Amino acid sequence: MVGNAEMTRERRAELLHGVYVILNEEPRVLQLAAAVLDAGVRLVQYRAKSGIRAQTVRALRSRTRDCGALLIMNDDWRAANEFDCDGVHLGPGDCGFEQVAQVRDAVGERLVGLSCGTIEEVRVANETDADYLGVGSIYPTSSKADAGAPIGMLALRTAANVSRFPVAAVGGIAAAALPEIRRSGAAMAAVLSAISHAPDPKRAARELLEGWKR
Repeated sequence: MVGNAEMTRERRAELLHGVYVILNEEPRVLQLAAAVLDAGVRLVQYRAKSGIRAQTVRALRSRTRDCGALLIMNDDWRAANEFDCDGVHLGPGDCGFEQVAQVRDAVGERLVGLSCGTIEEVRVANETDADYLGVGSIYPTSSKADAGAPIGMLALRTAANVSRFPVAAVGGIAAAALPEIRRSGAAMAAVLSAISHAPDPKRAARELLEGWKR
């Protein structure tokens, strides 16, 4: 079963494909999680830039486990361990981003994802013991203040070709872009606003899943 301490790194890594939903800590986070999981999403990240709410993470852990979905903690590998998440996603400036070997030792069978904004950063990440890379921003986005200028599809295709890990495209991604993103060689498409700003998050998640299949 997904989400327990006995699950192997390899088994978790097998689920690194398709639509990857990032959920910010906000009043509707559990409602949004229920919507996307009910729609069939099986890869969810919890992102709490203003502070982790333990009650929220425990609820997400229970719900994702019941659905056979991965739960990734953003930024904080210690919290990933504490709440029995399936992995952690680290970006520049996060504790452990420059010390992936130490993070790997600490998280054991949990996954480690790293953010990359350039092809050179992908090459550097290739030398680590990570499990996947988040590459972008692909398109302009307002969901991440420090996302930088969008790198576009050509750079995504290059990154997917250069990376020795599965790549998650991230940044400004809508359902209409998913077929092209999948053709780029990316293993995943990470979305935030496409769900959180949708009038009907469950329907939006289904459209994203269908767009990926197309």
